[in-house]
Amino acid sequence: MDESGSLQEIVCCIGHPVAGNPSQFILERAFAALGLEWRYLTLDVTPEQLADAVRGMRAMGFRGSSIQLPHRVAVVPLVDRLGEAAEMTGSVSCIVREGDEFVGENTDGPAFLAALRESLDPAGKKFVVLGAGGLARAAAFAAAQAGAAEITIVSRTESHGRALAESLVQRLQISASYSAWEGDFAVPEGIDVLVNATSVGRADATARVPLDVDSLQQSMLVADLVVNPPQTRLLRDAAHRGCRTMHGLGMFVNQCTANFKLWSGLDADPAVMREALEEYLEF
Repeated sequence: MDESGSLQEIVCCIGHPVAGNPSQFILERAFAALGLEWRYLTLDVTPEQLADAVRGMRAMGFRGSSIQLPHRVAVVPLVDRLGEAAEMTGSVSCIVREGDEFVGENTDGPAFLAALRESLDPAGKKFVVLGAGGLARAAAFAAAQAGAAEITIVSRTESHGRALAESLVQRLQISASYSAWEGDFAVPEGIDVLVNATSVGRADATARVPLDVDSLQQSMLVADLVVNPPQTRLLRDAAHRGCRTMHGLGMFVNQCTANFKLWSGLDADPAVMREALEEYLEF
């Protein structure tokens, strides 16, 4: 409760690990800007603890949660029902309490698409998506729904990569395929957009995505969805090769804004969130 005795709403971030995640800093800044006595808790939850964490959220009356890597797919069976985007992608990035139910939503896809469109129109473009987890699924489906001409899913886990590619073909009738990730992946000629949707580079500016940097072409846009640090090694290497680059900040702000709306019904000021995010990252 706050000082007046009224009940505070609580939302949280569930991830593993959550170190270096700026969600709490920027969302609490946005709550304060609208005069909301809400709290946002950052919870480090292992895969083995995920089901208990969701039960705990229910028991304690949490308003909802943002779901971080690696839980976006695993949390699907733990909610009562799915929103359209979450059902389509098979991935949940946001949980919202509606009455006694937890509803799984996915705001990653629209957030990615809005950020991408600041750099190019995805319609008719050829994409390579690195990864096959929840974030990769959201990015791939968003690109497909926006009219991408072709999508290649690159994953070390063949079953996940093939399943995602097949789902894109079956559900959206797009040209999609799986490519094995063995050693340094060489990006094929003619690709317009390369998306890193893995966690490689998260909280480590020196981490190297296993990629043949010489295969990056100047005509490409290279997008890295890692937020912290904003300038990953992949983006630095891509810029050195003359590629256009897109860091993860725009997508992250878009996602937080959408989550805020789902939880509260109110519109947060994206400028407030962006300013807080850049302050947190010293960017």
